This record gives sequence, C-alpha cells and structure tokens, in this order.
Amino acid sequence: MQNRSFVVALAALCLALGVSAAVALADEAADKYPDISIKELKTAIEKNKVTVIDVNGSDSYRDGHIPGAINFETSQDKLEKVLPKDKGALVVAYCGGPQCMAYKAAAQKAVAMGYTNVKHLSAGISGWKEAGEKVEKADKAG
Repeated sequence: MQNRSFVVALAALCLALGVSAAVALADEAADKYPDISIKELKTAIEKNKVTVIDVNGSDSYRDGHIPGAINFETSQDKLEKVLPKDKGALVVAYCGGPQCMAYKAAAQKAVAMGYTNVKHLSAGISGWKEAGEKVEKADKAG
C-alpha cells in the first residue's frame, strides 16, 4: 500500500513538473546522502577515518551497534562535541536496514552543522550483522 501511494505521488509529480524535472528531483534526493558499502565502511573504521552514527535508538544501541558508533538518541544535542572538527571528514549514519529512513535525522543534522561528506549505510545494522560483522554492546545507552 505504501509503495502504491509513492507511485501515485510520483506520477502526480511527473505530471505537474514534467518527467525530466521529477527524475532530477529523485536523483538529487538519492545523491544527498550517498550510500557506503559495508566493506568501505569497515575500511574507513580500520583506518580511523570515519565517525559513525547509530540512529536505531538506545535499546537497539545497547543490544549491539557498529563498533565505535555514536548513539544519536543520547548525543543529538551535543553532536558538535562528538563529531570531528574537520567539516570534510566522513560521517556515516545508519539505522535498521534498507527500508529504514531514521538515519536521515542524523544526516540532516550533520549537514546543517556544515559537514560535507555525509553518507548512509543503507544495509543498516541488520545488513552489518547478516554480513557476519562484529557488534559492540553497551552497558548503558551512551
């Protein structure tokens, strides 16, 4: 049902703007937060070249998150203290998996703070675990 609503909305947009304008808007939205693969993220983590933000909520964070990830729920009001000073540094936000859009809250906040290299791990924590990657657990939500 949700996909049908999207198709209807996209069709209306195409009619209102013209197909080429609607396609350009869709491309712009997709490019706003480019996807990063699990392999690319792992490499960046190993080289200490990324700040990872978990947007799954504190309970999920406690149960298992990508090693070194920041809990967005408890850190969103103090991101300026936990994100790198270099506004060109890689920042990756993720949530549950490919259908989850919660990551956008962290990505939008990072961009609003001036970060220019913000990406999305669309595989999310579910894809990370399915790939056999290790997770960290937390005693508390922080």
